[in-house]
Amino acid sequence: MLTSLLAALSLVGVGTALAQDSLSQASIQAQQTQAALQQRIDDADDATREALQQLRQANQQADRLESYNAELAPIVDNQAKRIASEKQALTQINVTREALPGELRDMVEQLRAMIGADMPFLRDERLARVDDLEQMLSSDDASQADKLQRIFSAWRAELAYGREMDQWSGPLEGAQSDAASQGSQLAREVDYLRVGRTGWYYVTPNDRAGGVWSVANDEWEALNGDQISEVRRGIRIAQDQSAPALLHLPASLVVEDGQSAAEGQS
Repeated sequence: MLTSLLAALSLVGVGTALAQDSLSQASIQAQQTQAALQQRIDDADDATREALQQLRQANQQADRLESYNAELAPIVDNQAKRIASEKQALTQINVTREALPGELRDMVEQLRAMIGADMPFLRDERLARVDDLEQMLSSDDASQADKLQRIFSAWRAELAYGREMDQWSGPLEGAQSDAASQGSQLAREVDYLRVGRTGWYYVTPNDRAGGVWSVANDEWEALNGDQISEVRRGIRIAQDQSAPALLHLPASLVVEDGQSAAEGQS
């Protein structure tokens, strides 16, 4: 009987030990499961924090890009306007390039017409310049830019005649009126004085005769002795041999009231 009781108690102890061991295993598994779950939660938290950090960085970068784009907007707009303007300029250049040969010829023709309508001082020299321009236009040796430059240079030379005082010696040019002779034989070589395009004069080397070119009559008109002296004084001024001074001379041009100007200026 005692043996049976001891065996029963022994079985109960074994069962209790097995139960405790089973509970211990379950507890370990639960702890492991909880640890794994916590690790997953921690990993998820880390991923979330990293994602949030990336999102913040992306937002900051987007803000910077938006600010940069705002700064670039007027620059891009100006560049677009400049490109459009340059395209238009290129179109105009093409149109101008096509029209330029005709324009150059018109400029040369106008220059020749102006010389023909002007007082005939140095006419051969001035017309020779125009002849050279016409020959240049008929040649392909020079570029359009060079042709334009030479034509502008010729025009500047012509315009300068209206602002300069000049003197030179040479054969008597233009028609000679009977009054210019004054009963004496004019020397072949005379001394000229030009005051802009206001007055053109000549005197003989011996100062015995002189004339003023009349634009209205297209001929020389005689000067008296005092006027000849004034022309000679003007020649010395043009040669820098005398100080600038007022010259009392008749003008080659006629003013609107039909009266000749009383004097020219050096």
